[in-house]
Amino acid sequence: MEGHEHDRQVESQREVDGKIARETRFYIGSIATDVACFARAVRDHWGVENELHWSLDVAFREDDCRVREPAARENLAVLRHIALTRLKNDNTKLGIKNKRLKTGWDERYLTKLLFRSTRCQAQNR
Repeated sequence: MEGHEHDRQVESQREVDGKIARETRFYIGSIATDVACFARAVRDHWGVENELHWSLDVAFREDDCRVREPAARENLAVLRHIALTRLKNDNTKLGIKNKRLKTGWDERYLTKLLFRSTRCQAQNR
């Protein structure tokens, strides 16, 4: 059945501050029916998601943003993702938060991030 879509259901449970939360998630995908393989794929997916959200919160304080208008929130989220990608692909030996600060202090660095292609940056490593 490889190459065909499969419906999957995952039930998860976690404890936060003594409270147990249960959640059911549904997935559609072409991954094989092997339970171990599917479970690994789900954990990998959430690992990437959690790392992205952690990075956005630490470097951009995204959780502290008080913008409430839906279109503005969405636009800011897109800009943060673009900025995070540019910062991660830059070869400067600083953490993401410090790279972000450097863009505000150093116009040449900001120009480098905005206008140099990531391919050029990778070649200059």
